[in-house]
Amino acid sequence: MSLVTAALVAAVIYFSPGGGKPPPGAEDISANELVAMMTRSEMSPVEAEAVANAKKRAHEEQVRAERIAKEKAKRDAKVRAQQQARARASRSAAALAKLDTSPARNRALGKQMNALKGWSGCWSSLETMWTRESGWNERADNPTSDAYGIPQSLPGSKMASAGPNWQTNAATQIAWGLGYIKARYGDPCKAWGFWQANHWY
Repeated sequence: MSLVTAALVAAVIYFSPGGGKPPPGAEDISANELVAMMTRSEMSPVEAEAVANAKKRAHEEQVRAERIAKEKAKRDAKVRAQQQARARASRSAAALAKLDTSPARNRALGKQMNALKGWSGCWSSLETMWTRESGWNERADNPTSDAYGIPQSLPGSKMASAGPNWQTNAATQIAWGLGYIKARYGDPCKAWGFWQANHWY
């Protein structure tokens, strides 16, 4: 296993654009460290099933909540729209104030870690899915379900298994998310196919 991992790391570094240089924002994390982080984040299919079940329940609850909200909006549409606009503006301002990295850097790190996992062919699936889930914002917090971070872990504290800095560190969140995808779906291509059919993964 270690020989395969080493070969994969060497291949990714050799064939990476820019002579193997890490993407912006990942200069302090080596390929070996990223591989080790992803290895620590491996989970069993049983653990992945538990996470998936939580996501399914949250999705179903969100669908019910949206239906109730629409029914209420018919009775008081103008007032509710104003309240939602103020709440969205407040959340956006708070999120922008907290950001110390950028989605572009997180996306570049995700591409590198996805390649180290051996899933270069599924990058577009992962990129699109996590763009839909969180916009690659490591502090994305879903107020409906409490899903958190780039992979929208539910609950967010599940990512503590990948590192104590799970609330703010993109690499930790990505490592956990890739471990979840591997255990639950096999690869990001299959995860994205499921997401397209169900709007959660």
